[in-house]
Amino acid sequence: MARMVTAAIVQTAWTGDKESMIELHEKYVAEAAAAGARVMCFQELFYGPYFCQVQDAEYYSYAEAIPDGPTTKRFCELAAKHEMVLVVPMYEREQAGLLYNTAAVIDADGTYLGKYRKNHIPQVKGFWEKFYFRPGNLGYPVFETAVGTVGVYICYDRHFPEGWRALGLAGAEIVFNPSATSRGLSAYLWQLEQTSSAAANMYFVGAINRVGVEPLGDNDFYGTSYFANPRGQIVDGAASDHAEELIVRELDLEMLDEVRNQWAFYRDRRPESYEPLVAP
Repeated sequence: MARMVTAAIVQTAWTGDKESMIELHEKYVAEAAAAGARVMCFQELFYGPYFCQVQDAEYYSYAEAIPDGPTTKRFCELAAKHEMVLVVPMYEREQAGLLYNTAAVIDADGTYLGKYRKNHIPQVKGFWEKFYFRPGNLGYPVFETAVGTVGVYICYDRHFPEGWRALGLAGAEIVFNPSATSRGLSAYLWQLEQTSSAAANMYFVGAINRVGVEPLGDNDFYGTSYFANPRGQIVDGAASDHAEELIVRELDLEMLDEVRNQWAFYRDRRPESYEPLVAP
């Protein structure tokens, strides 16, 4: 019997201020709920611009405590209202000087389940993230939610296969990868890496990107958000490469057992032979 989950992701452009971005995403949560969605993820650093295009301490002010900050509390209430699991990527302030690129995971009854902190932090032109974020220190957690076992990986993380595998070994059924990625060097990798990771680890991946050119830089965020199934196939097409869009797809989680029984990648792993991969 099919184990269907209606899942949503949303790609948006910068509105110009934090409060209107939050309100826009509240509207999209209601829209997704009306379409039957039971789990939803937003784009990386969803309520702000992608400020990492510049290095300016002014943007530290976007950081909030998680879960005790106002945005987490606001979306806990919204999750309960719509009975929807929410993955909410934000700028986290643990204390002064300890700031992280983080995603909060909220269950369908409004319970805060925990958070993932981005582990891999780039520092290249237009993506000056080490100025803003400390590398994650929570490992690769998975979260038992009302729709199944959910994992999170964030943007630049996607270039590193080890975390994808860690999430799969921990039991992830759906992994969300909220991102801010622009046309250029990595554009061709957008559909290659995340579909390949879905196939290699035999789970669903929700790949979310923002859209548009923001005032802080010339990065052209190209959207093209999509869900990939455990065979590495995009589910019912990707989103626009330039316009805001809500994507709602039906995911059959029974496919996980089917694919894992067929390919048995986890059975055939040889971890004892991989020691050189983690040697200092």
